[in-house]
Amino acid sequence: MKTILYYFTIGLLISACSSTTKTATQNTDTSKEVVRIANDSLEYEIIIMDIGFETYLNTIAKPMNLYSQEYYENKNRFYVTEWNNRALNPLRYRKDIYENQIDYDFNVDYGLEVNYKLYNYFKFVEYKYRQRFF
Repeated sequence: MKTILYYFTIGLLISACSSTTKTATQNTDTSKEVVRIANDSLEYEIIIMDIGFETYLNTIAKPMNLYSQEYYENKNRFYVTEWNNRALNPLRYRKDIYENQIDYDFNVDYGLEVNYKLYNYFKFVEYKYRQRFF
């Protein structure tokens, strides 16, 4: 499994993730929530560790099937590009939020669930940290 470590905010780890059967599990670290989305072959996964993200996902985020995978991919292109720009400019943007760049390959099919979770992580950052990407 390819592993690409990028911790931002309190952490987000992306490694390559494919679409087939995916499972989500929650682990509790002393002060962090962990949301893991992975498939059986473990080619791709996304792990998000940020206090409140799972609650946001379950209460505020819109249902996954409300939009298409293409919609989430298009939004993630913008968000990832903007995130990386902010990570490269720590004097201009909060370095405690934008700690590292995100290695998101726009040519890889990460599947609906991974794109949905990544998209909602950006929405969560807007909500929790009052950041504006648009």
